[in-house]
Amino acid sequence: MEKNLSAQQLTEIANEFGTPVYVYHAERIANQYKKLQKAFKHCNARFFYACKSLTNINVLKYVQSIGASLDCVSVNEVKLGLMAGFDVKSVLYTPNCVDFEEIVEVKALGVNINIDNISILEQFGNKFGNSYPVCIRLNPHIMAGGNYKISTGHIDSKFGISIHQMRHIERIVKTTQLNVTGIHMHTGSEIKDIRVFLEGLEVMFNTATHFPNLEFIDLGSGFKVPYQPGDAETDITTLGEKVAEAFTAFENETGKKLQVWFEPGKYLVSQCGYFVVKANVIKQTPSAVFVGVNSGFNHLIRPMMYDAYHHIANISNPNGAERIYNVVGNICETDTFAWDRKLNEVREGDFLVFYNAGAYGFEMSSNFNSRLKPAEVLLKEGVAKLIRRRDTFEDLLKNQVIE
Repeated sequence: MEKNLSAQQLTEIANEFGTPVYVYHAERIANQYKKLQKAFKHCNARFFYACKSLTNINVLKYVQSIGASLDCVSVNEVKLGLMAGFDVKSVLYTPNCVDFEEIVEVKALGVNINIDNISILEQFGNKFGNSYPVCIRLNPHIMAGGNYKISTGHIDSKFGISIHQMRHIERIVKTTQLNVTGIHMHTGSEIKDIRVFLEGLEVMFNTATHFPNLEFIDLGSGFKVPYQPGDAETDITTLGEKVAEAFTAFENETGKKLQVWFEPGKYLVSQCGYFVVKANVIKQTPSAVFVGVNSGFNHLIRPMMYDAYHHIANISNPNGAERIYNVVGNICETDTFAWDRKLNEVREGDFLVFYNAGAYGFEMSSNFNSRLKPAEVLLKEGVAKLIRRRDTFEDLLKNQVIE
């Protein structure tokens, strides 16, 4: 188990840059990437960082510097990635429900394109024929993921083209001469059972025979990271062994040597992130004791949106007597971060830290209640640097047209 940043380090950053503040530990990202490389060392594997989890361009530059590729879901993520230094061939674009014109715009940038819609596939084939390679995202109809809201491979999901529509796909490929070089699936997030990947891979192998120009199979991601003590995580070492065996068997059977692609997002950046807040008030009611902090779901929406658990610690009073609190925010809505949570005694002014806050924290933040977005800080080689300044009041007005 890797050590977290110390209470002293986080306190110093909070004092220097103010709170609330997101802090990212660069070397933790690199260590996670090395774990993937080691686990899949017997595969011809590539890893595309799913940047929807955290797109600060300084983080993107760091991810590029350690050798990862990039997975994007919008044209603007693609542009950010190219600005951060990623080569076009190391960028994968996987949109959903976008206008065809966005796909045309991305095509002009020269990156890998992944199409998950029959209509778009046909439009792309009619316009570009075999002049530009594509990947096809398939829905394998495999249920996975911890929360239904983040499971994407089941039959009711909007993502991917159903494997039961293969004949339709084949007709489009044949009539438009599409050059299909990859097939893709992503079943969801927080996958504990590696059999989900192996079941999906079996579906992909069966599908691979339909595409003679195939170069890779993309298994998405969904590697689970532990959020609380005793939490299970995806056994990527065993998964790497099983995937390597499966690809070797496929090559021996078909003579086709394929790459395997993965798109880790949360796995790379979740544990690198810390969200530090200040306790504004301690409020006792007949039923509970509330710690009201200077943040809310406008800064960290995961607990309210997904019932997600974030470990919370009082870094200002780590040796205080343990008490039970509800940790809540300052938004004029119910914005509870934790119910009945045991913490070292919290006093007004204490700093609390939320762990595993690197993924989908700042990225999903908003200015709800006209509150300001927090700062972001990157700690690299022991030096903390501001990588996004805190909002000012003027930022709330900058795009408004004032008559």
